[in-house]
Amino acid sequence: MGLKNLGIGDLAKIIGFEPSGKPYRKKLLAMGLTPGTEFKITRFAPLGDPVEINLRGFSLTLRKDEAAVLQVEKL
Repeated sequence: MGLKNLGIGDLAKIIGFEPSGKPYRKKLLAMGLTPGTEFKITRFAPLGDPVEINLRGFSLTLRKDEAAVLQVEKL
């Protein structure tokens, strides 16, 4: 499942990365998006890009192409 399948207020956990997302994987890991990390969707921009998530006590904004790399599990 990807972030696009989640709604505002949903809780999810990162389970991995898409194989095609190699260019973004290192960047996402450096931002704290590691497998097992739980987060909450806080808002979407009016046109759906970017999406804001809250994890580990801070808010992070991701573009659609970055968010598409994440494989998540809804909690």
